[in-house]
Amino acid sequence: MSLPATAGRDDRDRRPALLILPALIALAVFFLYPLVSMVISAFTDPTPGLGNFAWFFGEPQNLRVLGRTFTTGLWVTVIALVVSYPYAYAMTIARPRARSVLTLLVLVPFWTSLMVRTFAWVILLQDTGVINGALQAIGLGPFNLIRTQTGVVIGMVQLLMPFMVLPLYAVMNGIDRRLLTAAGSLGAHPVKAFVKVYLPLSLPGVSAGCLTVFISALGFYVTPALLGSPTDALISQQIFTQVNGLLKWGRGGAMGVVLLGLTLAMIALLALTLRRTGRKVAG
Repeated sequence: MSLPATAGRDDRDRRPALLILPALIALAVFFLYPLVSMVISAFTDPTPGLGNFAWFFGEPQNLRVLGRTFTTGLWVTVIALVVSYPYAYAMTIARPRARSVLTLLVLVPFWTSLMVRTFAWVILLQDTGVINGALQAIGLGPFNLIRTQTGVVIGMVQLLMPFMVLPLYAVMNGIDRRLLTAAGSLGAHPVKAFVKVYLPLSLPGVSAGCLTVFISALGFYVTPALLGSPTDALISQQIFTQVNGLLKWGRGGAMGVVLLGLTLAMIALLALTLRRTGRKVAG
């Protein structure tokens, strides 16, 4: 006795859902549950209400830390974009062997511990480190790089640069370079052809890279803790202090909820800005 054709179709329709089920379970256990717990604690610990949020917005120090966090994230994103864009572009025009080397240089950081890379920056940026030694050799410096926001930004840019390069390269590699040749044949200057043709087509990679780097920068803890100073702490360090040091789970949850809400708002704003910029450049 043969099964109805509709039964076979139903089994095939359920297969994609079964394939993603393990990922959904892991996402629910390791991300959704902690997130919901944090939100609940923000409104219920130690007493139900908005007391934790009143404390957060009522303390000027908390607002300064929040502003410093977003300012640092924006600086890291902008600098990473400026450094990574020409690097990704070079990967698209390089010969296969050179492209392999450039790709390897981007992927190497993924094979090295974040802690190890951060401690390497501690050595490089210290007052008697390699960077200050090189600057003194050419008559510049020494500069106070360690225990400053400058050192934090330098370390975070290097750590997050691969997350900017890879989306840029993925988009740039699919752009037909004959479009630039066609624009040049029509009388466009190479710079104008790049700005009018190539740059708008690469904006999806710019958007993806900027969003990835910016979101990651907001949650960094190890790098600011090792390269920065307590007086210039970011919100991730303050959350750690509230939860682990003071056992104020509600206050830590409130800071996390505020950070999450503002992050989502900034993501929407950055996406809208990049979209409008792309339209203006294309026009």
